[in-house]
Amino acid sequence: MRAVFALFMLLCSFAVLADDHARLYQSAGWPQQRAHFAEALKAAQQRYRSSLPPAVFQALVDNSNRRFDSAAMDQRAQAALRMQLADPLPALQFFESPLGRKIVAAETRATSREQLAQHADGLPQVPAEATRRLLIRHLAQALPATEAGAEVSLALAGVAADSLSSMVPGLFGGAQAQMLVQSQRERLQQQIEVDIDNTLLHVYLELSDPELEEFAAFAESPGGKAYYQAALAALRAALAAGESAGELQPAQQGI
Repeated sequence: MRAVFALFMLLCSFAVLADDHARLYQSAGWPQQRAHFAEALKAAQQRYRSSLPPAVFQALVDNSNRRFDSAAMDQRAQAALRMQLADPLPALQFFESPLGRKIVAAETRATSREQLAQHADGLPQVPAEATRRLLIRHLAQALPATEAGAEVSLALAGVAADSLSSMVPGLFGGAQAQMLVQSQRERLQQQIEVDIDNTLLHVYLELSDPELEEFAAFAESPGGKAYYQAALAALRAALAAGESAGELQPAQQGI
């Protein structure tokens, strides 16, 4: 009987853990960001409409829609988050706080279709005093914003290449393709890093200096570091970074 009771308590603890990860996924704004990515994907697809034959364009759309299916992206991201983040409570408590909700709102607003269209030619320079710039520098060092931006850009830019490799097997050799992708990733990170402070000043424009300081303190804390490390892994899993279209599995129901 003791063994049965212990097993029951263990199962209950797993259920709570899974629920905390699911709550964190929601409260940290992942579903909204995934929806914004879907909008950006459609825009990326349409850029090829006038330059490709109709059949090739349709194959590109079908391949990229399959790769970035919303349900599959959610499943891959949540599975990675659960695997990589042992204790979700510190991050959950932060993102469910008033400041956490304000941060998520700022981040999701910055990636909306309207904001991206408004700043398609680049962000204006945001004026800030030395104290605020120092806080933003701390955030830039603590957040994986550069790496995350590069992964999203790489995924959108790779829509055509991934589709072509699916249509013409062997067009890009595995090792050669990985070297090209890594080279592009490093180049994108370098480009993003040049202006990352100004980007974060723009994204978190509505946060006060004390709020930025509290945000930076969380991002630099053990719980914050663990979350953002897991979040980057979850983003890469959602975008299926490093996987070919043929390696991807369809979304499973009920996960």
